[in-house]
Amino acid sequence: MSEKKGFLGRLFGRGKKVEVEENHQPSTTIDAFPHLEERRAAAEELTAKLRAELQDAFKSLPPSEEQVHPILDQDDADTAHILDIGEETFVEATPIADDFDIEVEAEETEPTLPDIADISEEKEQTETGKRGFFSRLTQGLSKSSAKLSGGVSAIFTKRKLDDDTLEELEDLLITADLGVPAATRITTSLAKDKFDKEINDTEVRQVLADEIASSLQPLEKDIVIDEGNRPHVILMTGVNGAGKTTTIGKLARKFSDEGKSVMLAAGDTFRAAAIEQLTVWGERVGAPVISRDVGADAAGLAYDALQEAKAQNIDVLMIDTAGRLQNRTELMDELAKIVRVIRKLDDTAPHDTILVLDATVGQNAISQAEAFTQIAGVSGLIMTKLDGTARGGVLVALADKFSLPVHYVGVGESVEDLQPFSAHNFTRALTGIEELTDQS
Repeated sequence: MSEKKGFLGRLFGRGKKVEVEENHQPSTTIDAFPHLEERRAAAEELTAKLRAELQDAFKSLPPSEEQVHPILDQDDADTAHILDIGEETFVEATPIADDFDIEVEAEETEPTLPDIADISEEKEQTETGKRGFFSRLTQGLSKSSAKLSGGVSAIFTKRKLDDDTLEELEDLLITADLGVPAATRITTSLAKDKFDKEINDTEVRQVLADEIASSLQPLEKDIVIDEGNRPHVILMTGVNGAGKTTTIGKLARKFSDEGKSVMLAAGDTFRAAAIEQLTVWGERVGAPVISRDVGADAAGLAYDALQEAKAQNIDVLMIDTAGRLQNRTELMDELAKIVRVIRKLDDTAPHDTILVLDATVGQNAISQAEAFTQIAGVSGLIMTKLDGTARGGVLVALADKFSLPVHYVGVGESVEDLQPFSAHNFTRALTGIEELTDQS
């Protein structure tokens, strides 16, 4: 086998030197491009023909006092721009973007209060009836799946598995955010049995699916409420915009539907919108919400909420926290303070410390998980916004590095779009394979 180049070496070593002749002066006259003159003449002839046909068609319309030109009098200014040049009028079509695989990430902001308040019970029930969660998961992961399965198909089209194809596959898996360990495992597994043999994209995707499923399946774990804890305390953490407050509301609904009493603590005291947002969820779920004025001490609020939950014999207390960047030491210290204060009342609390991760941040989720685990002792993950990114593969990288349970994944705004994590379903949706070998 030939010597493999490193990823960065291959990345920066593919350029070609272009030599330019000295004193070269490119021509800018139309005479230098006679074929353009011919194309322009043909375009003018076609334009004249179309204009004549359009005028004939317009004249044949029945007379009307409010007759509207079918093209030039459109109300939608975004559809066409009219340019008047002398006696002639041209319609300039709205430009269409090239079909490049470019992902534009939305700004990391949590849904505002109106977004939550506008989600009606009727809408949630309608969406639930239309499609099961697996179909929603498949649709949500369509960007990630297209990037991964499409890349595999492009590489393995009637080719032998050699060093070059293994390098291309490794690059694809890394850029798809699966991480280096997963990329190495998958390419090693393929090379073991298939090296220097004909292989197609279906076989590669099957191996890919098997490897991903085997690494994720041990991490399937629902949030188990211990009835011996009154209350069972769940501390929600994460950076700003990850969707903590919305996720709390959805989980509160699920616990309430299971017959458990729920109390919410609005610990994001930095944002009035977060307090109001959680209050709306509390009203919808029928759960009391403990809150304070904006700027109040979050640790003190958590302490009061736990006292109140104990007094009312509540089953589940969910504590929201302010969004904080993992590199802001003072904010992370405040989170550590919340944990210390809670343990003054119950040395076993919080019983679950859940990190909510936004899938659109890709590999940055790794550093977030590392920082929050060190400060707050994260016990499990919830990944949101899988429907808005091609970086869903980062869940595999997280599993390899931290082995933290994955409780739920989210692919939309409604309550039903947050569901318990299933490695089998996730892998099928990510790789585009409908059926996998039973991993049990």
